[in-house]
Amino acid sequence: MDERQLRILRELGELGSVTAVADALLVTPSAISQQLRLLQRSISVPLTEREGRRLVLTAAGRVLADAAIDVENALARARHAVDDHLGRPDGTVSVAAFTSAGAAFFPFLARACAAPGSPQVAFADEDVARHRFPPLTREYDVVIAHRLEHAPDWPRTVNATTLLREPLDVAVPAGHPLAAKARLTAHDVADLPWITVHDDFPLMATIEAVAAAANRQLDIRHRINEFTVVAEVVAAGGGVALMPRWTALPHPGVVLRPLSGVRAVRHIDALHRPERSARRAVRTVLAELRSAAAEIRARIE
Repeated sequence: MDERQLRILRELGELGSVTAVADALLVTPSAISQQLRLLQRSISVPLTEREGRRLVLTAAGRVLADAAIDVENALARARHAVDDHLGRPDGTVSVAAFTSAGAAFFPFLARACAAPGSPQVAFADEDVARHRFPPLTREYDVVIAHRLEHAPDWPRTVNATTLLREPLDVAVPAGHPLAAKARLTAHDVADLPWITVHDDFPLMATIEAVAAAANRQLDIRHRINEFTVVAEVVAAGGGVALMPRWTALPHPGVVLRPLSGVRAVRHIDALHRPERSARRAVRTVLAELRSAAAEIRARIE
């Protein structure tokens, strides 16, 4: 049995005829009769009987029709509970981000959502390979992910909002001769020791593009994903690295220089499953992320 069938049984008890029920529910009498037959299959005793030309409820049918009232009330309460959940401005919203994006966006969200009645944001760091970002949307309401500009789009199973198109610059020690140049080429940096991310992480494709542009294999000395650690190693003379221009924390011993001849731009995107944005609190957090991105761009420009 289902809700619609119970509703028809209840209406039949109140209105007294299949035709009247059909008129009330804006369907045909044959559709009402079909639903009653389907309901009867799930019940071991007759629910209706003929009284002259009219179809009326049996005693068992009246008992089930009375119970249908409780079912409808319970379902209505459940729908209201869902509506309240979807409409609550202060619901909990889980947000995951890779490390440098977390450092850039989490403080903005924490401040924006500090007022009473704002969403309760729960942060988590998830520094994963590119292909693992979309599956994280099963665990989190919003996932801040990154991909290189020329990489394929995210799968259609998730909605993606681009927050930033961030240049990737070459990080060199402040006292290095290359720090005096306004821009660097792949040939400038190809023979230097490199600090890179681990394989399968988005920035590796740009590292490979640098090697291709210089037509030589790079000397990769260190594999470090955390940009604050990368900056410390660069400042200590351990090598050069690709670093994001806006979201990495500045280091006094590191200078960032643009790279010519190589497409070195990443997208920072907010991913979420379409059904998550039915919640008002999630929509609020997405709006705050867009505002944070605009503030980051304005601060740099």
